[in-house]
Amino acid sequence: MRHQRILTYVAEVARAGSIRRAAERLNITPSALTRQIQDVEYELGTPIFERLPQGMRLNAAGELLARHIRDQAADLDRVRSQIADLSGVRRGHVALACSQAFVTQTVPEEVEAYRARYPQVGFTVQVRDHAQAVAALTAFEADLALVLEPPPSADLHPLYSGHQPLCALMRAGHPLAAVDGPVRLRECLTHALALPDRSLAIRHHIEQALARRGVGLRPAVESGSLEFLRNLVLREDLVSLQIPSGIPDDPCLRSRPIDARDLTPMTVYLAQLRGRLLSVAAAKFADQLAARLNRQPLQARARAERTSEDG
Repeated sequence: MRHQRILTYVAEVARAGSIRRAAERLNITPSALTRQIQDVEYELGTPIFERLPQGMRLNAAGELLARHIRDQAADLDRVRSQIADLSGVRRGHVALACSQAFVTQTVPEEVEAYRARYPQVGFTVQVRDHAQAVAALTAFEADLALVLEPPPSADLHPLYSGHQPLCALMRAGHPLAAVDGPVRLRECLTHALALPDRSLAIRHHIEQALARRGVGLRPAVESGSLEFLRNLVLREDLVSLQIPSGIPDDPCLRSRPIDARDLTPMTVYLAQLRGRLLSVAAAKFADQLAARLNRQPLQARARAERTSEDG
């Protein structure tokens, strides 16, 4: 474990970019931290940092060591979790990067359910869109990523893939809410739109479909926050486009799937980094989350039927 602590010092200096800032975070003196770094460099027989006027930066040898540190930390978490399993007490930590569409209900409900069974498991949940979530996996900042249509990457190993339609979301009194069932995209375009901005995968999906038809898009409101758009829809006669997982059970909201002839369903991925061994806690949570995603289309259909009856 002492070896692991020294590697942690190296990683912190790399993150902080200076001995002084890293020493403050590690709660040791700068001189002691400097000696630890020098000892590592002496043992390796080469410098691992470039000493710059504005701080310190990993060189090529340091980058190799940093990747080793991340691998070691991931392996240690996995072993700790497996040891805890042997004793019959589930411990560990799960780091998840997920798209905004899943933080309203899906992820909170599944974290709650998992922690009800294994309260000693901790969670870190980062809200990241498709490209950023993949980056979090490759940087070992996340064990799992739950995203919409991530960019092609050889680093991704899918644990689940499925589809969810885009839905027109409006308040109960909106003209489009007067009938049920699928709605054509051209009907939505006749109303003022509140859409996700270009930082989100949903917007790219919409624009690609419209570009094939030579149709432009002029939303009344754009935002990188799906929650903001849902709240705005409750206040104005606006139409937003979101997937069912991001739409809360709210009697004041109505949703209708966009006709598949206009917008194909979006692909949902639950993935891990290819070649990485997950901790027991992360692997079991992935199984639980995948089971939820498999059930979700049935739940969405039931909710739509309830909404229709209420209307």
